[in-house]
Amino acid sequence: MIIDSHTHAWEYWPYEPAVPDAASRGRAEQLLWEMDRNQVDRAVLICARIDHNPENNDYAHRCVAAHPDRLLMFADVDCSWTQTYHLPGAAARLEAAARQYGLKGYTHYLRDDHEWFTSEEGLAFFAKTAELGLIASLALGPAWQPALRQLARRFPSVTFLCHHMAGARAAEGPGGPGITEVLKSAEVPNIHIKLSGFHYASQVGWDYPHSDAMCLARALYQHYGAHRLCWGSDYPVVRFYQTYQQSLEVVRRHCSFIPETDLALILGGNMQRLLGL
Repeated sequence: MIIDSHTHAWEYWPYEPAVPDAASRGRAEQLLWEMDRNQVDRAVLICARIDHNPENNDYAHRCVAAHPDRLLMFADVDCSWTQTYHLPGAAARLEAAARQYGLKGYTHYLRDDHEWFTSEEGLAFFAKTAELGLIASLALGPAWQPALRQLARRFPSVTFLCHHMAGARAAEGPGGPGITEVLKSAEVPNIHIKLSGFHYASQVGWDYPHSDAMCLARALYQHYGAHRLCWGSDYPVVRFYQTYQQSLEVVRRHCSFIPETDLALILGGNMQRLLGL
């Protein structure tokens, strides 16, 4: 089974510059077509209530209901662009979203307020995450890693899944401060990484197969092992840089240092286990 751990779907294209097919480019049907072409069995919709899409959680829920054997959703709960970002009551909002949408996980995009993880509200939020048995899919940069390690140790039953190589960048080189912080977090067994976003990590986003970012992928594999990495496409945003097939093949074909048995875990086995499928 191949499971895409990081996709999006929107009713209206949220990015600039404007596109001529704004009402269709981001829809789930586009994703499903790409999945069919590439024999991808299931995908997780990472909700994002960004421009033109304040009801993205509801849209994703309808998509999951229409395609329950193909799609799952991680709702946008208090992401950095929302008016409720890190306001009091986060735990209650999380519980309400989990009940409303039948969640196995949620997504939370962060700014730079690292202290929130140890605040009363932040701790209540992740205590609720643990209570509900949810996956915390987090968009955060390397500067968050010390706070994340502390948080993950405090809540060992929670799977923390960092987006897009946890924000490591090839421009820093294999010994740079960003990747060093990300690799240090491998000490904490419930921190996982999405082996995705090569187009972000690379110094030239369109330069497939992102040879300069392979040192990051290799280091993540060596430190985290095969059981804590999950492939993701970042579709449809990845279309700014490459095709859906290339977002898959950059791992399946070009991460030649990963043996086939481990590749099967990264491409789907790990998400299948984490999601309880």
